[in-house]
Order: sequence, then C-alpha cells, then structure tokens
Amino acid sequence: MKFLLKQIHKNDHLFQKGGKLERLHPLWEAQNTFLFTPPLKTQNGPHVRDSIDLKRLMITVVVALIPATIFGIYNAGYQQLLAQGVIKLSEGGFSAMTGDQHLQALISGATLVLPIILVSYAVGGLWEGVFSVIRRHPISEGFLVTGLLFPLTLPATIPLWQVALGISFGVVIGKEIFGGTGMNILNPALTARVFLFFSFPTDISGEEPWIAVASDAAVDGFSGATALLIAAAPDVTNPIQALSNFGYSGANFSLENMFLGFIPGSIGETSTLAILIGAAILIITGVGSWQIMVSTVLGAVGMAFFLNQFAGPDLPSMLALRPEYHLVMGGFMFGTVFMTTDPVSAAQTTMGKWIYGLLIGMLCVLIRVWNPAYPEGMMLAILFMNIFAPLIDHYVVEGNIKRRLQRAEAK
Repeated sequence: MKFLLKQIHKNDHLFQKGGKLERLHPLWEAQNTFLFTPPLKTQNGPHVRDSIDLKRLMITVVVALIPATIFGIYNAGYQQLLAQGVIKLSEGGFSAMTGDQHLQALISGATLVLPIILVSYAVGGLWEGVFSVIRRHPISEGFLVTGLLFPLTLPATIPLWQVALGISFGVVIGKEIFGGTGMNILNPALTARVFLFFSFPTDISGEEPWIAVASDAAVDGFSGATALLIAAAPDVTNPIQALSNFGYSGANFSLENMFLGFIPGSIGETSTLAILIGAAILIITGVGSWQIMVSTVLGAVGMAFFLNQFAGPDLPSMLALRPEYHLVMGGFMFGTVFMTTDPVSAAQTTMGKWIYGLLIGMLCVLIRVWNPAYPEGMMLAILFMNIFAPLIDHYVVEGNIKRRLQRAEAK
C-alpha cells in the first residue's frame, strides 16, 4: 500500500493547479480518498479530534447494508428456483433444500442482482465524475451509499437501462442540481426510485416483476403477488387471513415468513431480520439515529393500532391489519433503517428527529390504508417528510430559544 501511495504522490503535480491535467484533479484525488484518507484536514484549532470522516461514515453504512444485500441476492435466486419448479415448498421448501440447491439459488440470484448493482455504480459514478470535473470539487464518498441503496429498492428483474436512467435522475436531479452531497433536500436513492415507479410502474411494482423471474419456465399457478398487494386487494375482508391462506406451491405470507424474508419483494427489503442486523451496526457505531428509527416504528404502530379500532366490512380491508404486520411488509423496515436516517435530508435536532420519525411512520400507514392504488406508502412518506425536515428543525430551535429567553428573563 505504501508503494501505491508513493506512486500516486509521484504524479500529483500533473493534477495540481497549473499542471497539465488540472481539470482532472477531482478524478485523481478520488483514488487517494477512496483508498487511503481524504487530503483535507483541519489545520488550526480549536477543533474536535475524531477518527470519523465522510468516507468512514459512508463505508459504515455500506457495511450495514451487506446483510440485506446478501440475503436479497439469495432470495432472488430462491424465488426464481421456486417459480421454475426446481424447489417446491409443499415438499419442504427451504428446510428441505440440499447444499447444491442453496448454491444454485445464490448463483442464480447473483446473475440477477449483481448487474443491477454494477450498472448503478458505473452510471452514477460517471455522473459524479462529470460534475466533479465541471465544478472542480472532490468526488463525494456519499455515492458509495446511494449506488447500493438504489438497487436494493428495485425488483431483481428491473431492466438495466431503467437502472441507468433511474440513478441518473437521482444523482443529477436529486442531488447535483442542489449543489452536490450535503446540499440535497431529498434522499437521492429514493428520488431515483420514485422516478422509476411513476415512469414505469409495471416494471417496478405489482406481481409482474416476480413472475418474470421464472422466465418461460414458470410453473402453472405461480403468482408473484407481494404481501401488500394481497392485503390491499378490493375483495379482501380479513387481510391477515388472506395473507395466511394465499400461496403458491404451498407458500404463505405468515408473520414468520415475512420477518425472515423468503417472499417476493424488492431486492433489499424482504428480510426484516437482515435489516435489523444492519440497524444494530448503524446504532452501535453512532452512524444511524436510533431516535429516528424508534420514532418511525412507534408512529406506524400507533397509527395502525388507532385505525384498527375503526375496521369494518364497509371500509378498506387494510384498516384491520395489525401493527406488527405493517412493520414486516413492503419497504417499511428498510426505509426506517437506511432511508429515514439519511444525515442530509433528515431532521437534525434531537426533538426534531422524534417528530420527523413519528410523522413518517404515521403517514406510511395512512397511505397504505387509504390509497389502494399505492399500498406501499413508505417511499412517499419519507420524501414528503424530507421536505418538511428543515421546517421541523426551525420550530424546534425557535422553541428552545424562546424557553431559554423566558428562563433568563425570570432571573
């Protein structure tokens, strides 16, 4: 590594101000930043000494995403083998799989998922490089997270050209037009995802993407319907019973299956267990806000419990869905852990984080219950509260100032 660093420094003069390749300095500097340490350091005091920097913060988030990514790859292959009839849940399913079948599921999933991740990083990285050269600023490590978060919000069968289009929109429109990393008001990965959702809804939602994993070898009667689609169906009166009774080849959407994640869904969102492992990493390292995570869950649980009291035959079936089901369905937990805690677009004050999270959880459940055309809810709830996060912080700060003035005047 020392030899590599020496070679980098040997040619630094070509990319510095006045050098022949001055315009390409951001690209040259990026390799030093990504492989070693950022060149910018605080020179004068007073300042707080800490080992954390933007690169380490972003790498920690990437590490926290690894469990959900690995499981997402495996589940994509698992769903494909299930659809093709290679695995039959009626004959034992996952518990009866051989070692070769587990490996086959992992390889099949990798062939579906890895190209999506690679395209996301390649195209998004290209845009990052273009804007860094034009604006003459360093390439931000923030894209390490965006480039992985975005693919994990997509189905495994999304066309690669749509991945390229979506990440382009997220990076350029969601971040760079606002000034780059640290200046965006919306989460770039979610911005990219919502763009694809409303532009190509049949390729990113519903049951068609998960039927497509079977190619032309789909078994008779296979359905790729997700849990939210089943629970929100117009003819359903008891969503929990409908989830338990629904099945293909013997499968059902029980609470246990949805918690573990062996169900159709976007790549990174199906396994609540894998996501919670990532949450633990973020909380222990202090990178993710536990206040936002906890308050989002409390908001969803409270709103779901409240709406349960009004469930009836003439009202949407989702009113009867118990709180714990909301937590393990769709992208709720993935959004709670990795999207709501975005340090740029989330609330910054302690009280603001509690308010921000509570409102996201409540809005998510409200959208799921009252909007049958869009039963997910989490994506729109987060983006909506991204816009209001600065306003929440403003009133929290103003309230603190007012209380301090009142205490000062009382003395």
